Amino acid sequence: MAGTLTKRPIQVYLRPQQLDALRCVAQRRKVSMAELVRQGVDLVLDDVPAEEDSLWDLVGLVKSGPSDLAEKHDEYLAKLVSDENRS
Repeated sequence: MAGTLTKRPIQVYLRPQQLDALRCVAQRRKVSMAELVRQGVDLVLDDVPAEEDSLWDLVGLVKSGPSDLAEKHDEYLAKLVSDENRS
């Protein structure tokens, strides 16, 4: 699908001093103000501990499978493939 946006627009309210400084930095670096905002968001998100990621809420929701699956996944996968080859 040509022309599909890979970025989504948002509206942000900046203090006048922030806007003036952002505009100056954008001109000096020859990038858009939007690009600087995206870079700033990336910096903030990089500092978020993994435990604060909302995907961590999914951990432990399902109580199934062997308790040592993470450590022995290769063994379980090999057994599964072996069992399927016998069928």
